[in-house]
Amino acid sequence: MGLCRTSYGIPSGPDPEISSSASPPSSPTAPSPTLGRGKRQKKVPSVPRTMYVTLLKFFPPASSTPTNGSSGPRYPLANFSPRNWFAKLSTALRSYGFLQSHADHTLFTYRKGDVFLSVLVYVDDLILTGNNSTACSSFKKYLNDCFKLKDLGPLKYFLGIEAARGPCGLFLSQRKYALDILSESGLSASKPAAFPTEQNHGLALAGGPILSDPGPYRRLIGRLVYLTITRPDICYAVHVLSQFMQSPRSQHWDAALRVLRYLKAAPSQGLFLPADSPLQIYAFCDSDWANCPFTRRSVTRYFVSLGNSPISWRTKKQPTVSRSSAEAEYRSMAVTTCELTWLKSFLLSLGVHHDRPMRLFCDNQAALHIASNPVFHERTKHIEIDCHYVREQLLAGNISTAHVRTTQQVADIFTKALGRHKFHYLCGKLGIQNLFAPT
Repeated sequence: MGLCRTSYGIPSGPDPEISSSASPPSSPTAPSPTLGRGKRQKKVPSVPRTMYVTLLKFFPPASSTPTNGSSGPRYPLANFSPRNWFAKLSTALRSYGFLQSHADHTLFTYRKGDVFLSVLVYVDDLILTGNNSTACSSFKKYLNDCFKLKDLGPLKYFLGIEAARGPCGLFLSQRKYALDILSESGLSASKPAAFPTEQNHGLALAGGPILSDPGPYRRLIGRLVYLTITRPDICYAVHVLSQFMQSPRSQHWDAALRVLRYLKAAPSQGLFLPADSPLQIYAFCDSDWANCPFTRRSVTRYFVSLGNSPISWRTKKQPTVSRSSAEAEYRSMAVTTCELTWLKSFLLSLGVHHDRPMRLFCDNQAALHIASNPVFHERTKHIEIDCHYVREQLLAGNISTAHVRTTQQVADIFTKALGRHKFHYLCGKLGIQNLFAPT
C-alpha cells in the first residue's frame, strides 16, 4: 500500500517461499489487487512515516479434508466456500476492532490511540501494515489463534507484483511476470522495440487471415491486461488488442508480439511512489472523439496521481456516441470525477481527510465551460443528467478544473499511438521508472 515507507533491501527476484504461495493469476478475468492503487494524502493523523509491512497466509488444519476432489484444499478452510471464508475472516477482524472500508470491502483498518493497523485481504493472503511492531505481533497472534497462520515476512512479492522499499519511497514492478511472458512466448532473445504500438496502425480495419486457433492470442492478451497494474505505458495497446478477442487476425497477433518486444526493452520497468511526494490529488482526463470506425464511439482515458505518485489510470470506450468533441470530453470528465470521489472515500477509510479540492485538468476549453457555466442551450440539452455530476462536485468544492495544453496532456498516452519521443516524454511524466536500468 502507498503508506508503506519502511527501509528494506531491493530484491533482485521474488522470495522463493512467497512466490510459491502467492503467485499471480494467469487468466484474463483475474481480479486486480489494490496494490496498483497505492494511496497517500494531505495529513495522516497518528500514522508516522515508518510502517511495518508483512505478508500473511492462512493454511488449513492438517485434518482438513478437501471438498473439491483435489489433492489439497484450495481455500484456507476446506469446508468453507470463498464467500463463507471471507465472512468468517471479516467477523474475526471486526471482533478484534477492525472497521471494514465501504470504498473497498477487502480493506480493514484498526485505530486505537496512536496505533494504526490496516489489513488488505486477497482470498487467504493478507497484507498487514502498521506503525507499531508490538501491535502487529499481538494481532498476528490473535489471527493464529483463530486460524492456522503463517508469517511470510516483509512484503517483497505478492500476486506477481514485486515491491522494493527504501528511504526514497516505494517501487512496484512485475519484472518476473513480464519475463515469464517473454519466455513462454519464445521472445526472450527478440529485438526490443522502442514503443509498443505503431502510429496509424489501422488494426480495427485489418483484413488479414483470421487465426485458426485464437487461444494463444486470448491468453497473451489476458496476461498483458494483468501486467497493466504496474505498466500504464501499455494500456492503450492492450485496450486496442483486447477488442479482437473473438476473431483475432494475423495483424493483431503481430501487434501483440510488438508489445512483447517493447517489454523486452525494459521488463523491470515499474511505478515509483516517492516518500516526499506532495499530498494533493491531480487528475488528467481526455478523450478521442469518434475513435471507433464501426460504432463511432469515443474513448475515455484518465490518469490520477497523488502528488508525484501514480495511483489510478484507465482507458475505456464510451457507452454512447457523442455528437461533438466537447461532449466526449465532458463525459470523460464525468467518469474521472467519479473516480476522484471514490479515491476520496478510500482515503477517508485510511483516516485521511482530503480537505482541498482535487485538481482536474482537461485540454478542451468547451468542456470546461460546460462544467462551470450552468446556462442551458442547444449544445448541452441532449447530455444525460449524470454527466452534470461534474458541475455538482465543482460547486461543492470537491474538485477544481483547469486547462492543460495538449502538448502537456499526460492522458494522451492512453488514447492514441504516439511516436517514440513523445511516448517516452509522457512515460517520464507518469512516474514510470526502470529500477534495474544501468546508471
